[in-house]
Amino acid sequence: MSLPPGLAARRRELEDAATHLGRPHALRFRPMFGGLMAYLDERPCAWLTPGALALKLPPAEQPALLRIAGTARLVAKPGAAPSLHYIVLPAALSRDTEQLARWLAKSVRR
Repeated sequence: MSLPPGLAARRRELEDAATHLGRPHALRFRPMFGGLMAYLDERPCAWLTPGALALKLPPAEQPALLRIAGTARLVAKPGAAPSLHYIVLPAALSRDTEQLARWLAKSVRR
């Protein structure tokens, strides 16, 4: 499957984070709504688009992530309500493998 460059980059960032956690084989992707849905241990953990990576987090973890500059709740389409579960990450965080790995681990602790 050939991916647009931006989407391929988001996928590599998440793959690097899963590898950092020692769990690269537990990560799976499925095409969804023009992007990719990511699953770790068969649980949805992220939604990727060419321009963004949004992590699915339990409510208790969301406030800490939302305090990081550049994060925001995912708005799936114009006019839609902000997501209750998915938080869009700034590029600096999604490119920081160690930090992204910590948040990825939290995404599957629900």
